[in-house]
Amino acid sequence: MTDLPTSRRPWYQRIGPGLITACVVIGPGSIMTSSTVGANQGYSRLWIILVSVAFMLVYMTLGAKLGAVANTSPGNLIRQKAGRWLAISVGCCVFFISAAFQSGNNIGVAAAFEAFIDSKLIVAGLVVAFNLLAISFLFAFQNFYRVLERLMMVFVGLMLLSFAINLVALQPNLGDLFRGFIPSLTTVGSDTTSQDTLDRLIAVLGLVGTTFVITAAFYQAYLVRQKGWDQSEVRNGILDARVGAVIMTLITVMLMSTAAAGLYTGSKVVLNDPVQVADALGTTFGTFGKIIFCLGLFSAAFSSFLINSMIGGFIVSDCLGMGSKPTDRAPRVMTTIALLTGMSIALATLILDFNRAPTIIAAQAVTVVGAPLIAGVLLWLSSSKDVMGSFAAGWFTKTFAGLGLIVLLAMAGNTAIKTIPAKIDQYLHPKPATPTEDVATLSNASIAD
Repeated sequence: MTDLPTSRRPWYQRIGPGLITACVVIGPGSIMTSSTVGANQGYSRLWIILVSVAFMLVYMTLGAKLGAVANTSPGNLIRQKAGRWLAISVGCCVFFISAAFQSGNNIGVAAAFEAFIDSKLIVAGLVVAFNLLAISFLFAFQNFYRVLERLMMVFVGLMLLSFAINLVALQPNLGDLFRGFIPSLTTVGSDTTSQDTLDRLIAVLGLVGTTFVITAAFYQAYLVRQKGWDQSEVRNGILDARVGAVIMTLITVMLMSTAAAGLYTGSKVVLNDPVQVADALGTTFGTFGKIIFCLGLFSAAFSSFLINSMIGGFIVSDCLGMGSKPTDRAPRVMTTIALLTGMSIALATLILDFNRAPTIIAAQAVTVVGAPLIAGVLLWLSSSKDVMGSFAAGWFTKTFAGLGLIVLLAMAGNTAIKTIPAKIDQYLHPKPATPTEDVATLSNASIAD
């Protein structure tokens, strides 16, 4: 019995790539950042989620249309249109950032276990086991896209259910929640200092960074090609991107609102890792709520680090001309290297107290160049009549995408001017970490998280 044509299936059977992209975006970094903003600024920054997701949706749509319409992979297109050096630069930027910040995703998985297991060795063993499981997944299936899609559906369902249960249990003030979607730049709290204001603004910038993940939007083109969509499926690609954006919005809103309802008091709240969020909320909704939250955290961390490593592995393989299909060996090998790199750094951190600062600094430095470069290349390719024909981006899409590119440039400038020098100074002159520094570390990982 053959499958029905995609166009004749119910809408929920015509999605997939956008769902997978949502799993990349909702990782430990986004959980930490959205919870921190909610705990310190209440519901007042919910509107920023809508703006960030709007930028993400535009670039996801560009990626989906590029994957469906172009007659070859993005890496091949870059080589044909601009030469191999630009392709190599894009591929290496994505891979390096993905591998460097993969350690954060591994630590997120470990954190979910550390909430209930005291032994570092047991937790480290579980981290290794899950990396081996991910690697086995890459090689167990000749064409694993369909299995990947179904697996991510399970994780998305777990995240939606877990975070929704916690939010409902806290009974948020619906009036304050809905008012949070009205744009405002005022700082919440009457007893704030200039440093508090700066900390909160950096946290907000981190919220944009953990939602507007340009590498994931670029990878949308690869996912669409893996699903087998072509020009006749462009409408499905647009629908799929919108569904993915709605999922990102729902989960992020629930996370921020949960922290706002359970932790916001108007005073500064220090949160250093996602499990600390669960512990802090546990005083309100008990052990069961903590278990449910950690289930969502684990789903976010594991799904994110699996797809994040694939983003690095598949894009660098394609840009180096070694293949981009799930059936090709090179993308799977490069994905495995990204997984093992992140796992090694995470294990050294967990067991040997390895200082991740040099790795984070290097990855942030590459992000300064890589994020705007990737956005610019995606906008250029999807606007090219030679590549897209009648599906080339129109003036409105290009204008809004251009605003998104400006946002990425601003974030890159902040990282280059403030975040990296601060991290270098902290590394050279160690001192107790501040909430701002912790959030910056996680939020700047958003390029791969």
